[in-house]
Amino acid sequence: MVSYKVFRGTPEGKIVSDTVERELQDHEVFIETTHSGVCGTDKLYQPSGIVLGHEGVGVIREVGSSVKNVKVGDRVGFGYTHQICGSCDNCCTDLDQYCRERQIYGFSDTDNGSFSYGAVWDSKTVAPIPDGYDSADAAPLLCAGATVYTVLTKYGLRSQDRVGVMGIGGLGHLAIKLAAAKGAHVVVFSSSESKRQEALDYGASEFIVFKSGDEAPEEFKPVKHLLLCGSANVDYSSLVPLVDTDGVIYPLTAALESTPVPLTSLSLKGIRVQGSLVSSRDSLRKLLDFAARKNIKPTIMTYPLNEAGIEKALHDLKEGKVRYRAVLVKE
Repeated sequence: MVSYKVFRGTPEGKIVSDTVERELQDHEVFIETTHSGVCGTDKLYQPSGIVLGHEGVGVIREVGSSVKNVKVGDRVGFGYTHQICGSCDNCCTDLDQYCRERQIYGFSDTDNGSFSYGAVWDSKTVAPIPDGYDSADAAPLLCAGATVYTVLTKYGLRSQDRVGVMGIGGLGHLAIKLAAAKGAHVVVFSSSESKRQEALDYGASEFIVFKSGDEAPEEFKPVKHLLLCGSANVDYSSLVPLVDTDGVIYPLTAALESTPVPLTSLSLKGIRVQGSLVSSRDSLRKLLDFAARKNIKPTIMTYPLNEAGIEKALHDLKEGKVRYRAVLVKE
């Protein structure tokens, strides 16, 4: 039996602590949480009462009897996917984030999350953090970085492709850094001029002031891939002129509402809308190794991993004050 402190959201917007007790199964590990990124999805689930957080980094303190891939003392990341079967068709084809029996953040295993001082996780889904790579920098890669990296590596993107990134926040700033490191020609779309220099510093080749609903700039050369990293409520009709023939739009931020999609306009240009969920185990490990090797780090602000710190981080996220990913640190 392991016992650990967790932090839950409430409908009133407060964060409350709780204690969870759980029997460690043969395939599971108990992780002492040291860091957690803060994602917009956490704000979405805050009223539900679940244990929040899905960008965790910590140290393994106990392992189940059948665990062979990690050991006590290992520093690991744990994220959106809590449990997988490891043997279904999706698990066997590098699509384990879509496991037929998966347990994922917000839908199941709601007494576990990275807003905690401990977590019980399927050993198959944890990822080793490379030596020398800071835990505070690693945490945002578990969701934001993983989501972007999957798009950049799984859907036919090639070096020198024109890649659009719409929105410069926790997700978008990592999209710029990772896409540039992959050799893409990065075109950033932002609603204001204020983030131009940061976007260029992060690796963007072009910066265009544009928000959903605007008309495309004159003589704009369309992008082959467009990553939507800002508001989930976008006017897809205004995006069609930005995307080249046979291009792809990737909606990467969460929304509970349905979004109208102009099917005829998309069909006339052969544009696809590609859904994508975080990453597989293999992609996550490759991302962490790539980031460590290339010295790619998120731009972060740190907060204490306690009730007040979590509330402050979520408030700053809601108010647009975070530059660009909040990370909770256990004191």
